[in-house]
Amino acid sequence: MGQLNLVLSSPVLSLFPINIIAITIIVNSVELLSSLKIQLYLDLELFYHLEGYLTERRKDLFHKVLDERTRHFTVATEDVYQLHNTSAVMRTCDIFGIQDLHVVEESVGKNVDREIAMGAQKWMNLNRYHAIGDCIDTLKNSGYQIIATTPHNDSTLLHEFDISKKSAFFFGKETVGLSDTVIQAADGFLKIPMYGFTESLNISVSAAIILQHVIAKLKQSDIEWQLSDAEKLEIQMAWMKRSIKSSDMIIERYYADSGKSK
Repeated sequence: MGQLNLVLSSPVLSLFPINIIAITIIVNSVELLSSLKIQLYLDLELFYHLEGYLTERRKDLFHKVLDERTRHFTVATEDVYQLHNTSAVMRTCDIFGIQDLHVVEESVGKNVDREIAMGAQKWMNLNRYHAIGDCIDTLKNSGYQIIATTPHNDSTLLHEFDISKKSAFFFGKETVGLSDTVIQAADGFLKIPMYGFTESLNISVSAAIILQHVIAKLKQSDIEWQLSDAEKLEIQMAWMKRSIKSSDMIIERYYADSGKSK
């Protein structure tokens, strides 16, 4: 149980029919507390100001895509050598509605190939790490089980995978796969059934097959996989800042005209 003491002021006050000076909210989960903080500290006046620069078509598209976004599943790549593979995985995540991609660059460093990603980096949350342990700890602390994708050992076949738990799918190096650190920390193992002589698939192909399957099953289930309203606001704010031309100048002018501090 947690307690959040807040003093509400404009623009938050504008959301309520009466004047509220202060409020104490009792919450019973970390997730709800985080959601409340996002809603109450987001500058809603700035949000609606930026929305005014969107066409109705773009605004409707944002809302449509956000309704299909999820954080029930996420993806992590570990030291993928080929730049185009990481970029292609990002594009795949965007296509199937995965909001967050975690990229570990312990022995390699790179920038996302914009041509391959085809703009997906504008709509995704890209989280980068220099140590695989930091990535694993972050995801476990966020409530994810670590699922190592590997064609070996007694991995669960894709069609038998239990989608009910929040899961982070880890994909490894093109040649040697995932490190021992990931294998030892994994809560489960997953593989795609293969029936030919070849024992492995390209990482971006594997990600596409796995995500298409688990997302299709997820959306046919009764699991609450959608983003919260607070998360949608936060993500749309980021999208507007990245996609509206000269958004930095617009925001600077907004704060100068309103007399508010950032």
